[in-house]
Formats: sequence, C-alpha cells, structure tokens
Amino acid sequence: MNLQIRLVSRPHGLPKEENFSWVKQPIPEPAEGQALIRTLYLSVDPYMRGRMNDQKSYVAPYELNEVITGGVIGEVIKSKSPSLIKGDIILGNIGWQKYSLISSEQVRKIDPDIAPISTALGILGMPSLTAYFGLLEIGQPKEGETVVVSGAAGAVGMIVGQIAKIKGCRVVGIAGSDEKNRYLQEELGFDATINYKTTPNMTDAIAHACPKGVDIYFENVGGTISDAVLSHLNYKARIPLCGLISMYNIKDADVGPRIQSQLLINSALMRGFIVGEFADRFEEATTQLAQWLQQGKLKYRENIVEGFENTIQAFLGLFSGENLGKQLVHVADPSV
Repeated sequence: MNLQIRLVSRPHGLPKEENFSWVKQPIPEPAEGQALIRTLYLSVDPYMRGRMNDQKSYVAPYELNEVITGGVIGEVIKSKSPSLIKGDIILGNIGWQKYSLISSEQVRKIDPDIAPISTALGILGMPSLTAYFGLLEIGQPKEGETVVVSGAAGAVGMIVGQIAKIKGCRVVGIAGSDEKNRYLQEELGFDATINYKTTPNMTDAIAHACPKGVDIYFENVGGTISDAVLSHLNYKARIPLCGLISMYNIKDADVGPRIQSQLLINSALMRGFIVGEFADRFEEATTQLAQWLQQGKLKYRENIVEGFENTIQAFLGLFSGENLGKQLVHVADPSV
C-alpha cells in the first residue's frame, strides 16, 4: 500500500497533527509515458507553512484533502517512459507519499557518483541556490563589508555566511543555541555570532558584533531580530529578503516598527526574492557551488529525521529551531 500525507484543514498558528491526515491507497501502476518512483528523501521547508494558508502568495496554496508536495528524491522502480529506467535516481517537486507517479518532464536525474544524493535537496539544491543568488545578486558583497545573517544555522543561512566569507566579508550569524553558534564560528568561519534566545538586548548585541555597522542583512527571520539589525544599517546597505520564519505561525497581523525611515535615511535597498526567478542561471550557480564544495570552501550539515512516519514532526521542528542545517526525512535507501 501507498501511504500519503494530506492537508485536511488550514492551520491557525502553529500547525497541529489534526491539520493532516494519513491515507492508505494501493500503489499505482504507471501509464504510458509515466514512471513509478519510490521516495528516498523528503525535504521539509519553512515556505510550506505559507502554502497551508488560503491566501495570495508567490505560489498557489495547498488544496485541502490533497497530498502535500515538496522537494523529493526518489528511485524509479517501474517505468513506461522512454527517458526513465528502473534504478534512476530523480529529484522533483512531488508528494509527501511513499510512492508517486511522475513523467520525465517533472523531474531531473541525479548522478549518485558525484555526491551523496541527499545533497540535491541541500548544498547542491534549492537552499544553496537561494543563498547564492540572494547574496550575490541582491546583496552584492564587497571585500571588508559586514554581513549579518539571521537564521544563520539553517540550510540557507549557513551557506550565505560561507559565501560572504569567500567574498572577503566580516560575517555575523544569529542563531538560537550556543551549539549552533559554536558550529558557525569554529567550523564555518563566521567572525561573530549572537544567540538570540539568551541575549537580553539584541540592539546592543548587534552594535557590539558590528562595530562598523551593517552593510548587508540577509533576512530569514523578521520580527524583533530584524528590528534590531535594521537600526544599525550603513549608507546604501542592501537587504535580501528571503524569509520571515518568526511570522509564519502568528495568529494576528504583525505590528512592529515602521522600517521606511531606516531605508530612507540610509539610502538602503530591501528586495524580496524567490529563487525561481533565477532559474535560467541554476546551472551556473550549481557549477560554482560544486567547485567551492570540492575546494573545501563550503561545508554543510544535514539534520536527517528517520522514517516517513516522522515527516510531520520533522516539519514542525523547523519552527522550534531543532535543525542545524538542512532538515530532511529519510524514507528509504536505493535498491542498488
């Protein structure tokens, strides 16, 4: 039998188990042009929370009583597609289920000899592409500048910081535990870190960590952390707006300081972006990221939760800060 996870009600605040249902169905058979894949890894990502709301966004909301979709690595186990054969490892935006029917147009093949297949969802996948284009295209870092990264121990944030170091910047990371911050400094080379959960005054902490002010703020979090950083912007600072994870589960409209004055007096730029707008340059970015990885200039961590039955808990763990690096669910191993 195939096991699926469906969204059955819209969460109000942090999602709960009752917002989801587990559905068993017979494993489907591929029609002409299709292949049956067995899920090996699932990606759980903060943006999925936004898709659970019935509101306008950069991607359509999930439909109720339908399988939730996201990044999936799978193995072809049956095929009636001329371009997919049994044993192929693929990456695609597929359902939270153990088995899926796909066409070749929906997926791309992964070469398991280049790197562990899980990296296609992390260091060589969407999170690193997001870091690459957000920092380099919007942030445009220059040697000697100060870059502050919120959510710095997440899959995107830790890559942003490392690319900024490659470009010769001073990098300050904001994360939610001493363990995470030690990793950022000792393993990834961040110049300074701030534990936002134990810091009584974030504004003072930013001033201490950024004595020359903030030239680039890579925004992953929002809320009071963002307020503190924005009060230290330099002239012509740049703010790539990637995510606002602190706000995804709030029940009422967010109210905070108006930021327009900070942008105006500093001639600063804040620009929201979605990585898909750079799709025509993914090959360029992936090639560069792979080169940096091979040269030892980039390191990565994966937080792998074992078992399809733990997918929902793995997703919810994103919002309590359980993950260090990319959050994945390991469902099965390849047959070969």
